[in-house]
Amino acid sequence: MSHSDAKPAATETAGFGHSEDFVSFTIAGQLFGIPVLKVQDVLASYKITRIPLAPAEIMGQLNLRGRVVTAIDIRRRIGLPPRDSDDKGMSIVVENDNELYSLVVDSVGEVLSLSSNAFEPSPPTLDPSFRTYATGVYRLDHGLLVVLDVASLLSFGGIAVAAA
Repeated sequence: MSHSDAKPAATETAGFGHSEDFVSFTIAGQLFGIPVLKVQDVLASYKITRIPLAPAEIMGQLNLRGRVVTAIDIRRRIGLPPRDSDDKGMSIVVENDNELYSLVVDSVGEVLSLSSNAFEPSPPTLDPSFRTYATGVYRLDHGLLVVLDVASLLSFGGIAVAAA
């Protein structure tokens, strides 16, 4: 078989690229996503034990099936005002460097499977506090999905948050 007879790789057939799956969630009406492969669990409100003298973004710790998990308020982490005290939010449990973290968000949506070809760098008009943690965006029919980098969300001053 000559090179001209070779078939394109399956991922390139008919112009389709790879797709990536993201767990979608909202904070203050903005749609965000993180790679589904980082997600271990999604929880409704959970009892969180406060940690004295922890930064404001660190809500505390919770016990998830015998493992201590550090809870981080993503709303505060990305520079938004705190949620109403009656609203406990939801948690997306992620794994980073073999540790579990609970990312507390306003609400969790569905898993979105999006074409890698549609991924764009963060636009210059994106809120600067979002840009710090964003890897890029997807333009959807109903708005913009901002893809967040879990490792940068968990890095405080260049030092990753460690679960106790």
